[in-house]
Amino acid sequence: MWRRAMIPVTGFEDQTVAVLGMGRSGLATARALQAGGAAVVVWDDTPQTRERAEAEGFTARDLRDPSAFEDIASLIVSPGIPHLYPQPNAAVAAALEAGVPVDNDIGLFFRSLATDDWDGFDRAPRVVAVTGSNGKSTTSALIDHVLRASGRDCQLAGNIGRGALDIDPPGDGGIVVLELSSYQTDLARALTPDVAVFTNLTPDHLDRHAGMGGYFAAKRRLFAEGGPDRAVIGVDEIEGRYLAGQLSEGRADDRVIRVSSGRKLNGPGWLVFARKGFLTEWRKGRQVGSIDLRDIKGLPGAHNHQNACSAFAALRALGLGPREIEAGLRSFEGLPHRSQLIAERDGVRFVNDSKATNVDAALQALRAFPRIRWVCGGLMKDGGLAGLHPALDHVAKAYVIGREPEVFARDLPGTEASLCGDMATAVAQAAAEAQPGDVVLLAPAAASFDQYDNFEERGADFIAQVRAVLG
Repeated sequence: MWRRAMIPVTGFEDQTVAVLGMGRSGLATARALQAGGAAVVVWDDTPQTRERAEAEGFTARDLRDPSAFEDIASLIVSPGIPHLYPQPNAAVAAALEAGVPVDNDIGLFFRSLATDDWDGFDRAPRVVAVTGSNGKSTTSALIDHVLRASGRDCQLAGNIGRGALDIDPPGDGGIVVLELSSYQTDLARALTPDVAVFTNLTPDHLDRHAGMGGYFAAKRRLFAEGGPDRAVIGVDEIEGRYLAGQLSEGRADDRVIRVSSGRKLNGPGWLVFARKGFLTEWRKGRQVGSIDLRDIKGLPGAHNHQNACSAFAALRALGLGPREIEAGLRSFEGLPHRSQLIAERDGVRFVNDSKATNVDAALQALRAFPRIRWVCGGLMKDGGLAGLHPALDHVAKAYVIGREPEVFARDLPGTEASLCGDMATAVAQAAAEAQPGDVVLLAPAAASFDQYDNFEERGADFIAQVRAVLG
């Protein structure tokens, strides 16, 4: 027996709504719609998944024909299902042909969050939404961690943690932190966070967005559909600088907080940046805060310093003071599979960054440590590995996994590489050859699907092999 959805979806009472995709997100959405008074029909292209939904009492309807939508008020699509490029799922195409509106669980979340109970609250609940190519999971988790550590009522949801509709309705002064992927921001019909964060932009998911322009447009929607009260924008790429310029009314407009890692920002506005391991906050042309990030073990490397800056800026926008934010940062242990310290023995550290599935994320991981025994490889993404070349001087040796390790190694000029194939061989060789001061780092720079179901499974295998080697 499933438990009742925690945020009932409003606005569809006594109407029929279709839900496409019956994974974790889809099932939670169907329950929330039903709890709000809608009649729900469901569809999934996988028979076993469909049967699981039917076992919960939902009615399956083949949505691949436009005639199936004659009584449907809206189609709600799960994030993994293509809705436009490279071509829409057959059910989405049928809905569009029939003129039925298409939305997702994030759109339903924003249209259903506020209730009559809020009139009795001293402080209305607030939503922080985080998007970007890299670092959004760590940034979201870091915001949530610091809020909890400082005694605030906070929930983490969206692309991390629980589904957006599967959380407790926030109470007086409650805060919801949402991590949002480009799939989610692209389709949601309502996007109205109080604070919105854009970490960075690097090539990823280009097939789903027909190139970088479509990918950026999907991210940008978080700031355009109603607009947040405060926007935290990473400005180390041209897209971020453009977005910050589009949102601000002038250089001193403190509704936009500009964030950078690696360079000093200037101007009269609200600025947060990290240089040489120090986070600094400036407002109205003067420094108002600083944190030494170098000895915070849960945030190693420049990429995590960027995450810390984005989280710091969002937390300041929520009203937290610099010192309580610093205390929260220092107690943050990091996320699994993201710069996760697994073990340390005889001066050798073992770090799991299985989430580094693209070249830019792997580049940041390589730059975080001076001498690396690099476990890498898998299903290569479009564009090759040229973007990694500036950091290959940090690599003492590469230990390449995947079904075609020779193809991966061929794109690492001047780097000694061992074609290991599997994780057990790679970890055993790297551990045997590591010297004091080395870091045995899993940062694949590739997808996991040639050998694993997902990056979590790959990271778990790395952890298991490290523990087996160390005994």
